[in-house]
Amino acid sequence: MNKLIKWSLTAALAGFLFGFDTVVISGADQKLQELWGSSDIFHGSVVMAMALWGTVFGAIFGGIPTRKFGRRTTLIWIGIFYTISAIGSAFANDPFTFAAFRFIGGVGVGISGIAAPAYISEIAPAKDRGKLVGLYQFNLVSGILIAFLSNYLLSGIGENDWRYMMGVEAIPALLYTLLVLSIPKSPRWLYLNNQQDEAEKIIRDAYSENEADELISEIIKDGELSVKSESIFQKKYSFILTLAFLVAAFNQFSGINAFLYYAPRISVIMPVYNTALFLRNSIESILNQTFTDFEFIIIDDGSTDGSFEIIKSYKDPRIVLVRNIENKGLVFSLNSAISIAKGEFIARMDSDDISTKDRFEIQYQFLKENNNFILCSSSYELIPSKSIIRPGITNDAIRNVLFLSNPICHPSVMLRRKVLIENNLSYNNYFYTAEDLLLWTELTQFGEFKIFSEVLLKYRIPSCYHFWLYVQDQYKNL
Repeated sequence: MNKLIKWSLTAALAGFLFGFDTVVISGADQKLQELWGSSDIFHGSVVMAMALWGTVFGAIFGGIPTRKFGRRTTLIWIGIFYTISAIGSAFANDPFTFAAFRFIGGVGVGISGIAAPAYISEIAPAKDRGKLVGLYQFNLVSGILIAFLSNYLLSGIGENDWRYMMGVEAIPALLYTLLVLSIPKSPRWLYLNNQQDEAEKIIRDAYSENEADELISEIIKDGELSVKSESIFQKKYSFILTLAFLVAAFNQFSGINAFLYYAPRISVIMPVYNTALFLRNSIESILNQTFTDFEFIIIDDGSTDGSFEIIKSYKDPRIVLVRNIENKGLVFSLNSAISIAKGEFIARMDSDDISTKDRFEIQYQFLKENNNFILCSSSYELIPSKSIIRPGITNDAIRNVLFLSNPICHPSVMLRRKVLIENNLSYNNYFYTAEDLLLWTELTQFGEFKIFSEVLLKYRIPSCYHFWLYVQDQYKNL
């Protein structure tokens, strides 16, 4: 039985590579698009999706080598495909080469979903077959987890950190290939290919005498049934096939692959401290954006007015909620949010303001099309006075004005995260009343700024007077 577990675990490692290969691309997603200047369509359908095209190809045609050359031989070639894909992707210098190697890895993914479970089910006794085949799925999920961890550890180690993310898969792929060389061929496949003596030798080496006789009888019986060429598409199997199809389909419709393959384009960071009165409007103005590819990092900074409970009431999967047990201050919360952000861009938001529905769409599109700009903000409407503030100044004017005043509305800002990371920039706690102004001043040496004339934010001025006006407005609506 120990040999069966060892063989099953070895074959199931193909599932680990499946999961790892599926997710590892997420760490390189934004870096690759920026490096090669690919359009969203080309990047999504070719660079990112080529592994999926390979998976489809492998799943459709993977049964051919599995039947013709055997499960073990196919498993060995899967390891070779993964290794070639990892090394080739790591050294690729253009999107087409990268996509070609990713396709090879995808073929390995598609075939592994056929060959590995088939091998395990064919060497396992009936009573343990479900548990041992389940090892494949366990390894698949483990591969996903390790890929995320690997991307996290390798992120930021150099300008070409994505190459390390892609190439590191070669290590488990090579190890898997060497291990598969030590497992025997599938006894069932050997029987079906008239190699009964070798099959019986493998079975009697791994099983007790009674178990071996039972399995041999089962294999012979199954072989006789297969000769009759009974089709799985018969009416008696229709319910099971339909159920299997629907399970697979709903898995895709769940959107899980979008989370696995793509990092969020925007990381919205919003510190919260005792703003329960206005908090829901602020949160919902973000969740209702026309641009939806973002994570929403909310830092509750020790609120005591029910703000934390309000945030918890939202079940949107894009929300990442972090709570400081005690109040740490705005600067601490901002820097904490930036440290866990994954998006290509960072969008600021305050917990008492309201963003227009198209804010992210406008800002994201501008920054994607203008690589020389590293930050953009907007005009804004004051709450509750409804006065419109339009700074209306050019990038050069912004640079000059920053030494005297701050024309940039902090919660309307979207900026490139990599500029902060590569230059080790953050908000300075020693300037807690002008933490944003200092950061903007430091950023001016790395790129240009843009202030939109469009109003993309409703900005609440924190004063007793305006608070009283707000109460009056709410009273009128009762």
